[in-house]
Amino acid sequence: MIKILSTHSADFEQVLQAVADIEAIVQLQDAWGFQTLVESLKQDSMHMLIVYEQKDSIAGNTVTGYCLYQVIFEQAEILRIGTHPDYQRQGIASQIFARLNTELKTSQVESLLLEVRADNAPAIALYEQQEFALIHKRKGYYQTPHQPAIDALIMQRLYVRE
Repeated sequence: MIKILSTHSADFEQVLQAVADIEAIVQLQDAWGFQTLVESLKQDSMHMLIVYEQKDSIAGNTVTGYCLYQVIFEQAEILRIGTHPDYQRQGIASQIFARLNTELKTSQVESLLLEVRADNAPAIALYEQQEFALIHKRKGYYQTPHQPAIDALIMQRLYVRE
């Protein structure tokens, strides 16, 4: 189940904490914390898709994935996307993209951008499968002490107006 997170929902803080927890696991170099996510979503142009694993128990649904994106006029950009490691390789990212594409087409978006580390082959393969193409390379963008710098790849998906 995928929902757009409302800043007015009763479980807003709980859901964002779950996203921050996943960020800390999957974005080792530059995870966004709870407060950064809250501040981001205060902007009208920011939106977040949340993927839930539906459970029968009263404990509720578990956040398994997310996508934070921004829409400014006819351009959108994915700022954060992730799936909890326990749920990876189960098609969650593809489900996120399917829902995101529907939302963006409804909003008359013409293109979607994202940035990915050049050494993240699984993510690059997923993005290419989702019709993203490399449009720019930032040489040595990701700097880690005592490690070679990693390029950032800027990828874009175009939407055809119907």
